[in-house]
Amino acid sequence: MSKQSLRYISDKQLSERLEVSRQTVWRWVREGNLPRPIKLGSNCTRWRLSDVEAWETSKEAAA
Repeated sequence: MSKQSLRYISDKQLSERLEVSRQTVWRWVREGNLPRPIKLGSNCTRWRLSDVEAWETSKEAAA
């Protein structure tokens, strides 16, 4: 695996990347519209950047 595929981003970083609120990010997760995050600790939930990029690519292809 490349170093890039091991990178993780927070809900704040994801909301900034998608230009939506953090609440929208979590709502989309509940609705199944975003990749599931990974729980790295009791207070640490992150998304794999590679999962987010793949999701973005699939959304662009569908548009």
